[in-house]
Amino acid sequence: MSADGEAVVAAADSVADRIEAERDHLTQLDSAIGDADHGGNMARGWAEAAEAARDLADPDPETVVKTVGKTLMAEVGGASGPLFGGSLVFAAGELGDGLTEETAVAFAETYLEKVRDRGDAQVGDQTMVDALVPAVHSFKKSIETDELSPLEALAKAVAAAERGVEFTVPIRASKGRASYLGWRSVGHQDPGATSTLFILEELLDVAREHADADFDVDAAIDATSPTIPDDEATGE
Repeated sequence: MSADGEAVVAAADSVADRIEAERDHLTQLDSAIGDADHGGNMARGWAEAAEAARDLADPDPETVVKTVGKTLMAEVGGASGPLFGGSLVFAAGELGDGLTEETAVAFAETYLEKVRDRGDAQVGDQTMVDALVPAVHSFKKSIETDELSPLEALAKAVAAAERGVEFTVPIRASKGRASYLGWRSVGHQDPGATSTLFILEELLDVAREHADADFDVDAAIDATSPTIPDDEATGE
Protein backbone atom coordinates (compact mmCIF):
# COMPACT_ATOMS: atom_id res chain seq x y z
CA MET A 1 0.00 0.00 0.00
CA SER A 2 1.31 3.46 -0.87
CA ALA A 3 1.99 5.94 1.90
CA ASP A 4 -0.84 8.17 0.68
CA GLY A 5 -3.22 5.23 0.44
CA GLU A 6 -2.26 4.13 3.93
CA ALA A 7 -2.94 7.64 5.26
CA VAL A 8 -6.41 7.74 3.69
CA VAL A 9 -7.28 4.31 5.10
CA ALA A 10 -6.09 5.51 8.51
CA ALA A 11 -8.27 8.58 8.13
CA ALA A 12 -11.34 6.43 7.44
CA ASP A 13 -10.59 4.39 10.56
CA SER A 14 -10.11 7.49 12.66
CA VAL A 15 -13.33 9.08 11.43
CA ALA A 16 -15.26 5.86 12.10
CA ASP A 17 -13.96 5.75 15.69
CA ARG A 18 -14.79 9.42 16.28
CA ILE A 19 -18.31 9.19 14.87
CA GLU A 20 -18.99 6.12 16.99
CA ALA A 21 -17.73 7.97 20.07
CA GLU A 22 -19.99 10.91 19.23
CA ARG A 23 -23.00 8.79 18.27
CA ASP A 24 -25.12 9.79 21.27
CA HIS A 25 -24.19 13.44 20.97
CA LEU A 26 -25.16 13.53 17.29
CA THR A 27 -28.39 11.71 18.10
CA GLN A 28 -29.25 14.29 20.75
CA LEU A 29 -28.63 17.14 18.31
CA ASP A 30 -30.78 15.47 15.69
CA SER A 31 -33.52 14.68 18.20
CA ALA A 32 -34.14 18.39 18.66
CA ILE A 33 -34.60 19.26 14.98
CA GLY A 34 -34.67 16.02 12.97
CA ASP A 35 -35.42 12.31 13.05
CA ALA A 36 -32.92 11.42 15.82
CA ASP A 37 -31.14 9.04 13.43
CA HIS A 38 -28.06 11.00 12.35
CA GLY A 39 -25.79 9.54 15.01
CA GLY A 40 -26.78 5.93 14.44
CA ASN A 41 -26.79 6.18 10.66
CA MET A 42 -23.41 7.88 10.48
CA ALA A 43 -21.80 5.54 13.01
CA ARG A 44 -23.02 2.47 11.14
CA GLY A 45 -22.05 3.86 7.76
CA TRP A 46 -18.55 4.93 8.74
CA ALA A 47 -17.86 1.63 10.50
CA GLU A 48 -18.72 -0.22 7.29
CA ALA A 49 -16.78 2.27 5.19
CA ALA A 50 -13.64 1.92 7.29
CA GLU A 51 -13.84 -1.87 7.07
CA ALA A 52 -14.26 -1.72 3.29
CA ALA A 53 -11.22 0.56 3.04
CA ARG A 54 -9.11 -1.79 5.15
CA ASP A 55 -10.08 -4.72 2.93
CA LEU A 56 -8.67 -3.09 -0.22
CA ALA A 57 -5.58 -4.94 -1.45
CA ASP A 58 -3.29 -2.14 -2.64
CA PRO A 59 -5.36 1.04 -2.72
CA ASP A 60 -4.50 4.50 -3.92
CA PRO A 61 -6.20 7.58 -2.42
CA GLU A 62 -8.79 7.78 -5.19
CA THR A 63 -9.83 4.16 -4.72
CA VAL A 64 -10.06 4.46 -0.95
CA VAL A 65 -12.18 7.61 -1.06
CA LYS A 66 -14.45 6.17 -3.74
CA THR A 67 -14.88 2.98 -1.71
CA VAL A 68 -15.71 4.96 1.41
CA GLY A 69 -18.19 7.08 -0.49
CA LYS A 70 -19.97 4.13 -2.09
CA THR A 71 -20.24 2.37 1.26
CA LEU A 72 -21.68 5.47 2.92
CA MET A 73 -24.24 5.75 0.14
CA ALA A 74 -25.28 2.15 0.74
CA GLU A 75 -25.25 2.15 4.53
CA VAL A 76 -26.22 5.65 5.69
CA GLY A 77 -29.93 6.33 5.57
CA GLY A 78 -31.80 9.52 4.86
CA ALA A 79 -30.24 12.47 3.10
CA SER A 80 -26.81 11.97 4.69
CA GLY A 81 -25.89 9.00 2.49
CA PRO A 82 -26.02 10.89 -0.82
CA LEU A 83 -24.67 14.09 0.73
CA PHE A 84 -21.63 12.62 2.46
CA GLY A 85 -21.11 9.49 0.37
CA GLY A 86 -22.23 10.48 -3.09
CA SER A 87 -20.21 13.67 -2.96
CA LEU A 88 -17.11 11.69 -1.92
CA VAL A 89 -17.53 9.32 -4.85
CA PHE A 90 -17.67 12.20 -7.31
CA ALA A 91 -14.83 14.20 -5.73
CA ALA A 92 -12.57 11.13 -5.53
CA GLY A 93 -11.77 11.59 -9.21
CA GLU A 94 -9.72 14.67 -8.30
CA LEU A 95 -7.24 12.39 -6.50
CA GLY A 96 -6.24 10.41 -9.58
CA ASP A 97 -2.72 11.85 -9.42
CA GLY A 98 -2.36 11.14 -5.70
CA LEU A 99 -2.38 13.52 -2.76
CA THR A 100 -0.80 16.88 -3.58
CA GLU A 101 -1.62 20.44 -2.67
CA GLU A 102 -3.34 20.91 -6.02
CA THR A 103 -5.39 17.71 -5.89
CA ALA A 104 -6.37 18.32 -2.26
CA VAL A 105 -7.77 21.76 -3.10
CA ALA A 106 -9.54 20.40 -6.18
CA PHE A 107 -11.01 17.57 -4.11
CA ALA A 108 -12.27 19.95 -1.43
CA GLU A 109 -13.86 22.30 -3.95
CA THR A 110 -15.52 19.49 -5.89
CA TYR A 111 -16.82 17.89 -2.71
CA LEU A 112 -18.33 21.19 -1.60
CA GLU A 113 -19.86 21.77 -5.03
CA LYS A 114 -21.54 18.35 -5.03
CA VAL A 115 -22.81 18.69 -1.46
CA ARG A 116 -24.40 22.01 -2.36
CA ASP A 117 -25.86 20.63 -5.58
CA ARG A 118 -27.31 17.55 -3.90
CA GLY A 119 -28.71 19.39 -0.89
CA ASP A 120 -29.58 22.61 -2.70
CA ALA A 121 -28.29 24.43 0.38
CA GLN A 122 -26.54 27.74 0.86
CA VAL A 123 -24.72 29.33 3.76
CA GLY A 124 -27.30 30.34 6.35
CA ASP A 125 -29.69 27.43 5.75
CA GLN A 126 -28.53 25.68 8.96
CA THR A 127 -26.97 22.63 7.28
CA MET A 128 -23.55 21.00 6.92
CA VAL A 129 -22.82 23.64 4.27
CA ASP A 130 -22.42 26.22 7.03
CA ALA A 131 -19.36 24.31 8.28
CA LEU A 132 -18.14 23.12 4.91
CA VAL A 133 -18.08 26.43 3.02
CA PRO A 134 -15.78 28.31 5.41
CA ALA A 135 -13.59 25.22 5.81
CA VAL A 136 -13.05 24.80 2.06
CA HIS A 137 -12.60 28.50 1.43
CA SER A 138 -10.07 28.74 4.25
CA PHE A 139 -8.19 25.67 3.00
CA LYS A 140 -7.99 27.02 -0.55
CA LYS A 141 -6.86 30.49 0.56
CA SER A 142 -4.26 29.06 2.92
CA ILE A 143 -2.74 26.95 0.13
CA GLU A 144 -3.04 29.22 -2.89
CA THR A 145 -2.77 32.73 -1.41
CA ASP A 146 -1.01 32.41 1.94
CA GLU A 147 1.27 29.60 0.70
CA LEU A 148 0.91 27.61 3.90
CA SER A 149 1.68 23.93 4.16
CA PRO A 150 -1.24 21.50 3.66
CA LEU A 151 -1.13 20.66 7.37
CA GLU A 152 -1.33 24.32 8.37
CA ALA A 153 -4.10 24.87 5.82
CA LEU A 154 -6.08 21.95 7.23
CA ALA A 155 -5.71 23.38 10.73
CA LYS A 156 -7.12 26.69 9.48
CA ALA A 157 -9.97 24.79 7.81
CA VAL A 158 -10.85 23.08 11.08
CA ALA A 159 -10.96 26.45 12.85
CA ALA A 160 -13.22 27.82 10.12
CA ALA A 161 -15.53 24.81 10.32
CA GLU A 162 -15.78 25.20 14.08
CA ARG A 163 -17.02 28.74 13.64
CA GLY A 164 -19.41 27.54 10.97
CA VAL A 165 -20.92 25.07 13.42
CA GLU A 166 -21.34 27.83 15.98
CA PHE A 167 -23.05 29.91 13.30
CA THR A 168 -25.80 27.31 12.90
CA VAL A 169 -27.08 27.81 16.44
CA PRO A 170 -28.70 31.29 16.23
CA ILE A 171 -30.13 30.95 12.71
CA ARG A 172 -33.35 29.49 11.37
CA ALA A 173 -33.23 26.28 9.33
CA SER A 174 -34.28 26.64 5.70
CA LYS A 175 -33.53 23.14 4.44
CA GLY A 176 -34.19 19.58 5.55
CA ARG A 177 -36.52 18.35 8.23
CA ALA A 178 -35.39 21.07 10.62
CA SER A 179 -36.99 23.66 8.32
CA TYR A 180 -40.42 22.27 9.24
CA LEU A 181 -39.91 23.68 12.73
CA GLY A 182 -39.72 27.24 11.51
CA TRP A 183 -38.46 29.57 14.21
CA ARG A 184 -38.31 26.69 16.69
CA SER A 185 -35.14 25.54 14.90
CA VAL A 186 -33.34 28.63 16.21
CA GLY A 187 -31.03 27.84 19.10
CA HIS A 188 -30.14 24.34 17.92
CA GLN A 189 -26.78 23.22 16.55
CA ASP A 190 -27.00 21.46 13.21
CA PRO A 191 -25.99 17.76 13.45
CA GLY A 192 -24.70 17.57 9.87
CA ALA A 193 -22.43 20.56 10.38
CA THR A 194 -21.27 19.00 13.64
CA SER A 195 -20.39 15.64 12.09
CA THR A 196 -18.60 17.50 9.30
CA LEU A 197 -16.45 19.22 11.92
CA PHE A 198 -15.69 15.88 13.61
CA ILE A 199 -14.59 14.43 10.26
CA LEU A 200 -12.30 17.38 9.58
CA GLU A 201 -10.80 17.18 13.06
CA GLU A 202 -9.93 13.52 12.50
CA LEU A 203 -8.44 14.28 9.09
CA LEU A 204 -6.23 16.86 10.79
CA ASP A 205 -5.12 14.40 13.47
CA VAL A 206 -4.21 11.75 10.89
CA ALA A 207 -2.44 14.32 8.70
CA ARG A 208 -0.43 15.46 11.70
CA GLU A 209 0.66 11.87 12.37
CA HIS A 210 1.69 11.25 8.77
CA ALA A 211 3.20 14.64 7.93
CA ASP A 212 6.92 15.26 8.07
CA ALA A 213 6.55 18.72 9.58
CA ASP A 214 7.39 20.53 12.77
CA PHE A 215 4.89 23.22 13.68
CA ASP A 216 2.31 23.85 16.36
CA VAL A 217 -1.04 22.75 14.90
CA ASP A 218 -2.97 23.96 17.93
CA ALA A 219 -1.49 27.44 17.56
CA ALA A 220 -2.66 27.49 13.96
CA ILE A 221 -6.26 26.92 15.02
CA ASP A 222 -7.00 30.54 15.87
CA ALA A 223 -9.36 33.32 14.82
CA THR A 224 -8.71 32.91 11.11
CA SER A 225 -12.26 32.83 9.79
CA PRO A 226 -15.21 35.18 10.17
CA THR A 227 -17.81 34.38 12.79
CA ILE A 228 -20.41 34.26 10.04
CA PRO A 229 -19.43 32.40 6.84
CA ASP A 230 -19.73 34.68 3.84
CA ASP A 231 -20.08 33.39 0.30
CA GLU A 232 -19.83 36.87 -1.13
CA ALA A 233 -16.26 37.20 0.09
CA THR A 234 -15.21 34.56 -2.42
CA GLY A 235 -17.43 35.68 -5.23
CA GLU A 236 -19.87 32.78 -4.99
